[in-house]
Amino acid sequence: KPQTFNAGPSEIEALNGGSLDIGFIGPSPSINGYVKSKGSNLRIISGSASGGVKLVVNPEKIKTLDDLKGKKIATPQKGNTQDVAFLNWISEKGWTVDPESGKGDVSVVRTDNKVTPDAFKQGSIDGAWVPEPTASKLVSDGGSVLLDETALWPDKKFVITNIIVSQKFLKEHPDVVEAVLKGTVKTNEWINANPEKAKASANAKLAADSGKPLDAKILDPAWPSIQITDDPLASTLKTQSDWAVKAKLIEQPDLAGIYDLTLLNKVLKAAGKPEVSDAGLGAK
Repeated sequence: KPQTFNAGPSEIEALNGGSLDIGFIGPSPSINGYVKSKGSNLRIISGSASGGVKLVVNPEKIKTLDDLKGKKIATPQKGNTQDVAFLNWISEKGWTVDPESGKGDVSVVRTDNKVTPDAFKQGSIDGAWVPEPTASKLVSDGGSVLLDETALWPDKKFVITNIIVSQKFLKEHPDVVEAVLKGTVKTNEWINANPEKAKASANAKLAADSGKPLDAKILDPAWPSIQITDDPLASTLKTQSDWAVKAKLIEQPDLAGIYDLTLLNKVLKAAGKPEVSDAGLGAK
């Protein structure tokens, strides 16, 4: 039976504890989960989404990227995918921030995405480096997009969501995993071919789960900034890992074996689609 978990860390705990077999998860928790279990528990078996991360600011306080110095900028969680990207961006500017406290030339304020819009409206933060739909919610509350993270990446692509599986489940039920991947590849193709229908379907599911659909003024700009893809964009996961090491959030991890794209490439090949790369990080 499918279950919903709140965020990356709880999904990793569920996977490590045996109560989750397959999940959709961000790159940073994927790396953390793999390292925590010393490479013994999860495999990334497919990509799911790329992009959809923006730096949104109060345009009255911040007009250029240089204006970020001395300001309070939110990220969703210490060490999460957006936090790592923002800390790396800060260091590339030649500024310093303590990765633990978030204090420095920019104040990095770790704030749950549910709370960030209220903090922005109240003025307790000056902006946020956040995923969609939080970014578009901030814009609807008067914020301006100062930077789209896709602009920082080669080919304007970077992994934001992976599909992971427990190694035990993959070993015992490869047929089930392959069936799931057949479903995700087919669904991703449908989403890309029918963006308006897919957007309406996703919003209906959101309304059913949370009791409230997203307003069109938030959903309409958020939807096209996320690319749905089967490719896990493995080289970008390695880059994100290197950034986390550079920010001193993690020790240098051994990511060899974090991917097993065998079944995905089998499914892609059968569907007449190009196979995808594990960037040399595939299980032997």
